[in-house]
Amino acid sequence: METMKVAQINRYSKHIEATVNDIEIPGCADDEVLIRVKAAAVNPLEILIMTGSVRLIQDYAMPLTLGNECSGIIEKVGAHVTHFAIGDRVYTRLPLKRIGAFAEYVAVDYRAVAKMPAGYEFATAAAIPLTGLTAYQGIVEELEARPGETLLIPGGSGSFGQMAVPIALSLGLRVVVTGNERARDQFLAMGVDRYINYRKENYWEVLSQIDYVIDTLGAKEFDHELSVLKEGGRLLSLRNVPNKTFAVRNHYSWLKRLLFTLAGSKYDSAAKKQSKEYRFMFVRSDGEQLQKITEIVEKKHITPAVDSHVYTLSQVNEALQRMAQGGLDGKIIIQM
Repeated sequence: METMKVAQINRYSKHIEATVNDIEIPGCADDEVLIRVKAAAVNPLEILIMTGSVRLIQDYAMPLTLGNECSGIIEKVGAHVTHFAIGDRVYTRLPLKRIGAFAEYVAVDYRAVAKMPAGYEFATAAAIPLTGLTAYQGIVEELEARPGETLLIPGGSGSFGQMAVPIALSLGLRVVVTGNERARDQFLAMGVDRYINYRKENYWEVLSQIDYVIDTLGAKEFDHELSVLKEGGRLLSLRNVPNKTFAVRNHYSWLKRLLFTLAGSKYDSAAKKQSKEYRFMFVRSDGEQLQKITEIVEKKHITPAVDSHVYTLSQVNEALQRMAQGGLDGKIIIQM
């Protein structure tokens, strides 16, 4: 039996504590590829999963191998796989039901995988799938944004904005970002219409008639974000609570529909009162979309910021703690 090292939890807990264990290297089903993981990114989603905060969206059997996105090299291909070959450099946002990127190997449905951007390091590539897919799905599927319309991203100067802004611009949108002063020049160089330093100006006092807002800040910012939208505008939250639309679009059971309808009713009704719409999303894996993102990344030379300190798998708890503290210069990477 060939084994590999993985970072796992045995139960949901408020304490950030994973253990590095030896388990069997997974087999490769007919529609899967086996990836030798070279780098995995650490996201706030890891903490949400570890603490059980997303149990209603996805509950896991224990022990659970952590990690949602990675890059690596294909070691085996399943009998039905024609898109990929052994030796391909690939990356993926793993399917939510089968995560496990904090491992030396991972078996993944080939439909969740794409070839890495040409010339990119594994560590840089590992920081792209989750954020890239969130931005793409948010703009294209949830907001259904059209060229020429205006998108506001409050608090958009971090790792999400670094991916979302070039994707939005490549789809023909006008983009306004609020953030810190040190990111101003970088975002103006990307081509944003306006960059607002949140310490000097309140965006809700200077903006109006915005078509779309992507919320990265959560409930405390909801009223301000809603206020700048035009009638018929749409507010998409990545941080707030799910609602009825989210439950229906994701085909959840009647019980979960009821729970999410109740959870989101406050936000739905506040938006409806102003003839606006509230949406919530949770990113899913999609190799075809990731391929489109790869093309945008290559064309626009998008390089996501990666934190200067790279961790090993044995330092997984340090990496998780560092991510939880915030104030990062870029995504935290675990190298295998």
